[in-house]
Amino acid sequence: MLPSLRRGILTLCSRRIYIFMMVIVPLGCTFFFLSLMHEGLPLKVPVGMVDMDHSTLSRRIGRSLNASELIDISTDCESFNAAMRQVRGGEIFGFFYIPTDFQEKALSGRTPTLSFYSNMTIFVPGTLTFKGFKTIAVTTSGGIVQTTLTGAGVDEGTAGNLIMPLRTDIHPIGNPWTNYSIYLSQSFLSGVLALLVMLMTSFSICKEFKDGTSPQWLATAGGSMLKALLGKLLPQSVVFIAIGIAMQTVMFRFLHFPLNCSPWHMILAMILLVFACQAFATVVVEILPNLRFSMSICSLVGILCFSVAGFSFPVEKMYGAIGIFSYIMPIRYYFLIYIDQALNGLPLYYSRFYYIALLVMLLPPALGLRRLRARCLHPIYVP
Repeated sequence: MLPSLRRGILTLCSRRIYIFMMVIVPLGCTFFFLSLMHEGLPLKVPVGMVDMDHSTLSRRIGRSLNASELIDISTDCESFNAAMRQVRGGEIFGFFYIPTDFQEKALSGRTPTLSFYSNMTIFVPGTLTFKGFKTIAVTTSGGIVQTTLTGAGVDEGTAGNLIMPLRTDIHPIGNPWTNYSIYLSQSFLSGVLALLVMLMTSFSICKEFKDGTSPQWLATAGGSMLKALLGKLLPQSVVFIAIGIAMQTVMFRFLHFPLNCSPWHMILAMILLVFACQAFATVVVEILPNLRFSMSICSLVGILCFSVAGFSFPVEKMYGAIGIFSYIMPIRYYFLIYIDQALNGLPLYYSRFYYIALLVMLLPPALGLRRLRARCLHPIYVP
């Protein structure tokens, strides 16, 4: 076992691609993405305003829009067409349209129309623009109704209760700050790490076939395929686990992401994630012992993790033929552990099946060890 481990360590030190892919890339992605999402939520999205009324009420609406923390009126457009050109050109993400004679119709009870347009091509700023516009539109509508009621002799308290008979008390659970980074950074960075683990596992094994050194690799382990795999992959596991824990430390300790559980719960999840991803890539290599094919499949699976694993769309709402693939992806169970343990702080008992699923994923490579050993003894490289 020791000679096999020694060979695995020397292999990691012999090529710079290992250090680059296992250390520099994940740490670089961590600092880049966390810096990009440092604010947590994009604020002051640039929008425009088309004021065709130029009245006291329309100017008050403009001031209210500018005071919103979500949007920033960066330009005053002279017409609807001019505003639409800026939206299509990417200069603004939407605009608020106030028609002619708005104040006159509002005060006379003739029901004027306020219009707002949001560019939903880019989802996050488009959604924030829509939310900011809708809030101001509803507030303006309520203010006009209240003015009309008080003008008819209704006292202000009664008018306010008629406009808003029910008040809501909102308590977001797990992420009360509605911080996008708490959700996106954890899923994106763990997904990147899982992708790199699978790529480096398939690369390091298939490189032996390509270079024709697999018989020497097997001989170093005394002819045992299991010892050969452990000797090659354990040094990589140590490096990836250290990088994964470093990523968790940056997020939980220095950026103060919610951690409503013992840190060891997430560390254990990271360790199992690395081992499960290595096991998954080993199964791929056992089925297709070809450098190009195995790395292509691992890349495809790693990229699909961001959508099929349930990060951006619930698995329950996917087509059955697509959603079933989420259950064979290790990263899905790590993400579910993160939600249960770090965000919601549930007892470890309720996440036991996710930990068990990651452990079970370590077993399938044992079924293909004989096939992999035969390929090692007679390496055939197919370009």
